[in-house]
Amino acid sequence: MRWDHLAENPATARDAALFGAETVTSRTFDTPEFRGITFHEVRARSIVNRVPGASRMPFEWTVNPYRGCTHACVYCFARKTHSYLDLDTGLDFDSQIVVKINAPELLRRQLASPRWHGEHIAMGTNVDCYQRAEGRYQLMPGIIGALRDHANPFSILTKGTLILRDLDLIRQASEVTEVGVSVSVGFTDHELWRTVEPGTPAPERRLDVVRALTDHGIGCGVLMAPVIPFLSDHPAQLRATVRAIAASGATSVTPLVLHLRPGAREWFTAWLERHHPHLVRRYERLYAEGAYAPKWYQRRVTRQVHELAQEFGMGPTSAGLPRRIPEPEPAPARTAVDTTPTQLTLL
Repeated sequence: MRWDHLAENPATARDAALFGAETVTSRTFDTPEFRGITFHEVRARSIVNRVPGASRMPFEWTVNPYRGCTHACVYCFARKTHSYLDLDTGLDFDSQIVVKINAPELLRRQLASPRWHGEHIAMGTNVDCYQRAEGRYQLMPGIIGALRDHANPFSILTKGTLILRDLDLIRQASEVTEVGVSVSVGFTDHELWRTVEPGTPAPERRLDVVRALTDHGIGCGVLMAPVIPFLSDHPAQLRATVRAIAASGATSVTPLVLHLRPGAREWFTAWLERHHPHLVRRYERLYAEGAYAPKWYQRRVTRQVHELAQEFGMGPTSAGLPRRIPEPEPAPARTAVDTTPTQLTLL
């Protein structure tokens, strides 16, 4: 493995390695949840990473305590990063996990630096910071605590339920700075979930996270990602997913169509050939121009999701105010002397 080239931005890796091979300790754990997985514990030299200027991301700085992800989502765009370690972007990405064990202390030191000006930090944008490894290494409490103590704004995106462990810390941080939390739920189809996101909690468990966060006063949006062409984009599927998201109390829903960057594209195509070979040619045509689906397709999906969101009570609302679809109430019993008309409402 090429540890001396382990950098978040490969363009600068040759100039400033994050750590050397002598700092790496590799471990395996003979427990069911970690069987077949190797953890490479490292002491990083830097933890706050600048997003490349060409990125489409709406933020400039990230913190990623892990590299590689046991969620094993076949479409994950971050797979390419494992090739910088001379690891493959398929099984190695799912089972060779880099753990930056000094992330909390390093972040606290960097936040205290006079060169740092309190910019927003995004987490969970490369690989999930609440993947299964976090249950053992418990890096996020120290990371959130450092951000709270420095009143530094941050956001978290996750498919994991482990975020609820840190609910009190997140609530404390939200009292002193801007905190954004989003859960990723691209679809609610169980058969699709089991094959395309095999290491993640089920979609309904993720929506339970949204409910729990909103119940504790922490507004939570849903990133409806990815919408997978020809597999989760049928109008009935979109309706079912948006309805479930709205019922969870999410503050917003943001659709994102599947994109297939190098590294992820090859792995996803191999999965498609095994599970849905009749779709391979359709994907070749749809993604013929590159990693992203055509603009017309993205706009169509976005329009459909936004229309459904409004239908289910997730239209414009106060910032951070969760909306829910209440369960229908039985009509009151009518008597012979009751002449009062009944007003029917959707919400």
